Amino acid sequence: MSSIGIFLDRDGVINEVLSHRVKFVNKPKDFFLLDGVGESVKRFNDAGYHVFVVTNQGGIGLGYMKEAALHDIHKKMEEDLAEYGAKIDDISYCPHKPHVGCACRKPEPQMIVKLAEKHGIDLAKSYMVGDREPDIVAGKQAGTKTVLVGEREDVTGHADMYFPDLLSFSQWLITNLNKEK
Repeated sequence: MSSIGIFLDRDGVINEVLSHRVKFVNKPKDFFLLDGVGESVKRFNDAGYHVFVVTNQGGIGLGYMKEAALHDIHKKMEEDLAEYGAKIDDISYCPHKPHVGCACRKPEPQMIVKLAEKHGIDLAKSYMVGDREPDIVAGKQAGTKTVLVGEREDVTGHADMYFPDLLSFSQWLITNLNKEK
């Protein structure tokens, strides 16, 4: 039996970016969970969903940070989520510069597809949650349902669902899951 996955973009979905206290996340000290994210991931975990992070990290290719720093940032993310009893099953990232035409950078679906193959995920029953059009396009190309959160970019007509934040989506998903039981 295949499992269902929740694929999350990182910056703007899980953590602050372009906010009053952080522009980009290039060091662990720049990483701040958005309100409700810990509770959301815990809800997904408790409902039996696999939770993945798929993130473009062009700052590596552009020389703004090293891969070791990215691993430290992801370690802090996992520690912050653990405070809520929440966990991420796996993380995939594209370290390449924007516009180099690699197969892994969103809007390409490769990160999602490879995680799905590795973990036995049914993409047609899964969700890609992002805050920008490349996230939604990647999810569509991978065959997931797509969820746009926040208001950073208008992709009217592309996403399957719209929510103000991850917490709102998690509440909707768990409520609908319980209705199906």
